[in-house]
Amino acid sequence: MNELGRVLALVAAIAAPFGLLGWLLKVYPRTPLVRLALIPAALTLLLLATPLAFWVVVSLDGIVLCAIVFDLFTLPRHKAFSAERETVRIASLRKPHRVALTLLNHSRRSFAATIRDGVPYELNPEPAEFDRRLPARSRLTLRYVLRPSRRGAFRAETVHLRVHSRLGLWQRLLEYPLKSILHVYPDMKQLGQYAVLARTGRLNLLGVRRTRRIGLDHDFERLRDYTIDDNYKHIDWRATARRQKLTVKDFQATQSQRIIFLMDCGRMMTNEAAGLSLLDHGLNAMLMLSYVALRQGDSVGLVSFSDEIHGFIPPRGGMNQMNRLLHASFDRFPQLVESRYDLAFRYLASHCRKRSLVVLVTNLIDEVNANQVEQYLTNLVGRHLPLGVLLRDRRLFEAVDVEQPTDEQLWPAAAAADILAWRHQVLADLQSKGVLSLDVFPEEMTAPLVNRYLEIKARHLL
Repeated sequence: MNELGRVLALVAAIAAPFGLLGWLLKVYPRTPLVRLALIPAALTLLLLATPLAFWVVVSLDGIVLCAIVFDLFTLPRHKAFSAERETVRIASLRKPHRVALTLLNHSRRSFAATIRDGVPYELNPEPAEFDRRLPARSRLTLRYVLRPSRRGAFRAETVHLRVHSRLGLWQRLLEYPLKSILHVYPDMKQLGQYAVLARTGRLNLLGVRRTRRIGLDHDFERLRDYTIDDNYKHIDWRATARRQKLTVKDFQATQSQRIIFLMDCGRMMTNEAAGLSLLDHGLNAMLMLSYVALRQGDSVGLVSFSDEIHGFIPPRGGMNQMNRLLHASFDRFPQLVESRYDLAFRYLASHCRKRSLVVLVTNLIDEVNANQVEQYLTNLVGRHLPLGVLLRDRRLFEAVDVEQPTDEQLWPAAAAADILAWRHQVLADLQSKGVLSLDVFPEEMTAPLVNRYLEIKARHLL
């Protein structure tokens, strides 16, 4: 027992300096130091052959110890470096977001270092860290890309450096406080893409169809050149004779109409499709349609709910409304609670009395919720124009579409077919009672939702 105590005391005496270095200065040995220390340890075996090797071993131990201690003092101090971060505060969900990280070496020596920016893991930095040499009196700029996997407000507070000593035996971990706030919003880059394609007349690339107006709007807007799709009844013959070119009248679409989104944030929206939750897909489509509607001169509002009302944005027009919608939705997440449709529709009735296009975005998987949705949407008919956006589960369709199912696949296919038949009946009941419906896959809902809005405007349903 005494021998064991002596061994433990020796190990503690050897490990204590390393522990203090790591605790106080965040200095740690590297693999080359361990390998170097193994050399004199292996040579001690010579003492078993001849005692004359004692001084050789002691001399070698002293040389190795001096090298280790000397290399320890070549580590840089904390003030030898500083860091700067440059990035835009607003990012889009799952879209590349560029960050520039600048390291300044104030010392007269160069150092090999590993640099890592302390951003939350949900932002998915690419690459996560850099191995670089920082020359003396230099300024090094590193650029990387964030691909946020989740919406919300994030804080990047620290830049981490792992610096090597001159001989590479030691490493020191340095942290530099550098606070940056990043707000990850739903996909906003699709809005800029829509604006560019709208100006160039190529919205079909996004799946948005050009909808012809049924009937006429009575507000004259402008004269323009005739195109092959125009109605010949709209040709202005006087302007045509004057310009020597076929000219048609453009009529202004009906404006100042209202759209109100009812966004379900309950447990039905926690499922994922294409790497995003159903709520994320719903918010992306909501923002795109809001952008289109605001450009058309309409007003847009939002009610987000689960078992309570989480937020309400009153319907307003103007592009400033986009900022309000973004701020109200970027940190909203689905919750594992049962959605209170009755609470949401009562809130809608008390706060939105003018006729509006009410867009409910939800997911239905059982008859209880389906009956509630059908009841409350049907009650809106006449006073408002209800539109139910019901999100599909792709796994159900994949189970049914198996061409030659095996015995094990027959039961899932039969169950999926039964659910799809029930879902089809729910949609048919809604349509028979005057409720508009949209049955789409979550990742493909943006273009069909915009097309349905344009169709409603063209048919003057609102």
